[in-house]
Amino acid sequence: MGLPTVYVETSVISYLTSRPSRDLLIAARQEATREWWDLRDTRFKPFVSKLVLQEASAGDPVAAYNRLRICRSLPLLAIEEDCQSLADALIAAKSVPATEQEDALHIALATVSKVDFIATWNFSHLVGPVIKFRLQTQIQSMGFSPPILATPEELLEMFA
Repeated sequence: MGLPTVYVETSVISYLTSRPSRDLLIAARQEATREWWDLRDTRFKPFVSKLVLQEASAGDPVAAYNRLRICRSLPLLAIEEDCQSLADALIAAKSVPATEQEDALHIALATVSKVDFIATWNFSHLVGPVIKFRLQTQIQSMGFSPPILATPEELLEMFA
């Protein structure tokens, strides 16, 4: 059996490449991200998508360059037609806010691609406990096996 697959959502790439923060919580997340990133290839097969590349290319040109440099080292998952349909259904079911089309598409892409994990720091729409439960329940009710939503810190447990 191969390594578990992980879809690396844009927030992880941002934490990995951003300048060290003075905010203690953000600094701790940056450090956990760096630790996980350094070990990822020994326990996971990581992927990104064109959506991650699109989001990573936004903003400050130097920061975007650094994010894209990381992304280019990873294989891309294809955004298939089923992805948009599932994303729309997650929004229609209010599992993802209508204002967060990209987050719904990240989840749908990982689900349709049968990825084992989504690595993210997006607590607002992806990895809060209630949100995880709501997403998992909705995805299962639609006949799919949901990926496990986790932070890099949580994924470090696989190295313990």
